[in-house]
Amino acid sequence: MWEQSYSVKVSDMTAEEIWNVWTNVNEWYTWQDDIEFAQLTSEFKVGEVFKFKPKGAPTFTLEITEAVKNTMFTDLTKLPLAKMYDKHEIIRHADGLELKSTISICGPLAFLWRQIIATNIVNSLPVQTENLINKVRNVRK
Repeated sequence: MWEQSYSVKVSDMTAEEIWNVWTNVNEWYTWQDDIEFAQLTSEFKVGEVFKFKPKGAPTFTLEITEAVKNTMFTDLTKLPLAKMYDKHEIIRHADGLELKSTISICGPLAFLWRQIIATNIVNSLPVQTENLINKVRNVRK
């Protein structure tokens, strides 16, 4: 299995504010500038699936495999002979919150999918995380 993470600390927002932006899947396009849309037609909970369309790529179906309110969620993308997990965590520290995203990929063709998409996703995590932080701040206004 291949895995890489990115994290940043913030001190001016709550876990609830972050969670509300994360779980509003249909609005992801407003802060993730590399996607055309994300569409969840049901409740944000384990076992539910949503459509996800990156710019210049086909539409994928992602499954929510873990969800702990105000703490973390993981989504799964099933690829031919590989599975890619995207874990999003809110880690509480005395001086604020750490926002951590971890991309992991496993399966017989994990090496190929890592080169095709996973590395690019990891490289975009700093911008995506900064966009999330800005969205949380803007929603508050």
